[in-house]
Amino acid sequence: MSDRKPTYGKKRDARKPAPPHDLGFSWGRLNWALFWAGVAAIALGFATLARGSVTLAPVLLVVGFCVLVPAAVLARAKTQPSGE
Repeated sequence: MSDRKPTYGKKRDARKPAPPHDLGFSWGRLNWALFWAGVAAIALGFATLARGSVTLAPVLLVVGFCVLVPAAVLARAKTQPSGE
C-alpha cells in the first residue's frame, strides 16, 4: 500500500506560474554611476586604511557605505512616473 495521499485538482506542473510583479524599480545610469562611485570610495578607503590613515580612510568608508551606495539604491529617474 502506498502512503501517498491523493491529490485533487490540477497537477503541480500544469499550474500557471504567478505573473511577475512590477515594483516600479528600474536600475538606470544614475544608479550605476552612484554605485560604482561608492565601490571606488570604499576601495580607496580600505587602501588608505591599510597605509595607516586615521582621518581620510574613515571619511571615505562612511561616504561609500552610508551615502553613495544607499543613494544608488534609492535614486529614481526624474522622467519616470511614480507608481502611486
